[in-house]
Amino acid sequence: RSKSSQRLISHDIHSNVYNYKSTFSVEIVPICKDNVVCLSPKLAQSLGNMSQICVCIRVTSTIHLIDPSTLQIAEIDGNTYWRHPFNSLFHPKQLEEFIIMDINRVQEKKKGAGAGARSNKHTLAEAWVQKTSELNTDHQYFCCTHLGHILNPGDLVLGFDLANCNLNDEFANKMNPHNIPDVVLIKKSYDRTKRQHRRNWKLKELERDREGMDTDDERQYQDFLEDLEEDEAIRKNVNIYRNADVPVESDTDDDGPPRISLAEMLEDLHISEDATGGEGANMMT
Repeated sequence: RSKSSQRLISHDIHSNVYNYKSTFSVEIVPICKDNVVCLSPKLAQSLGNMSQICVCIRVTSTIHLIDPSTLQIAEIDGNTYWRHPFNSLFHPKQLEEFIIMDINRVQEKKKGAGAGARSNKHTLAEAWVQKTSELNTDHQYFCCTHLGHILNPGDLVLGFDLANCNLNDEFANKMNPHNIPDVVLIKKSYDRTKRQHRRNWKLKELERDREGMDTDDERQYQDFLEDLEEDEAIRKNVNIYRNADVPVESDTDDDGPPRISLAEMLEDLHISEDATGGEGANMMT
């Protein structure tokens, strides 16, 4: 949402010229992709009686949410959000790594009265997971997830631990504790170093210092590249160029991270000299 205002700075009564100073204030919705949010009961009911705990899977002109326990999806526009505002429950740095101990795909639950649409790009599954930092214990967590189509036993996945955190949220604090999941899984985890080495594409960018590879800016840039690989809808309006320095791998490795096909890449154009053969050479002799 935005606000605008004008203030008269000066004016000339003879020429009828007025000078105004215009001020624009824009407030951006504080929700990002992969955030876990808690909706108000009224908003959740208006969206088809979906769960209050949802995952944001995309942000465009609207906020795209999915209920990880039913696969129900919903879109929230700006006007709806500001009438029923909500916040993210976690910061992205609070993501924890889990290992899938067991996972079972389940049939979609029968729709209730007034239920909304469900995603056909995800698969509902029930999983037992364990934190990689607690492998020396027998403490496991049970959860429902919308990532059943890409997860298998032994896979690493990033998620948020709701069972051992203090949820400082107006709506979450009023929920029945039995309706709050112990863990919400967000995305499958891959080896970032290996992923960078096998990336055979690149983006056009301004020259910048790449020495500080561990900075927040560089990590956010790598997150953006991974989002391009994982989501076709994000990269459809982005020019992706073939990187000739990286050899093309076969598509037989299905267990690796998502990759962009060669058909989606553009050939990089290099002009080393004048098109006529030499610098400033005549086209005809």
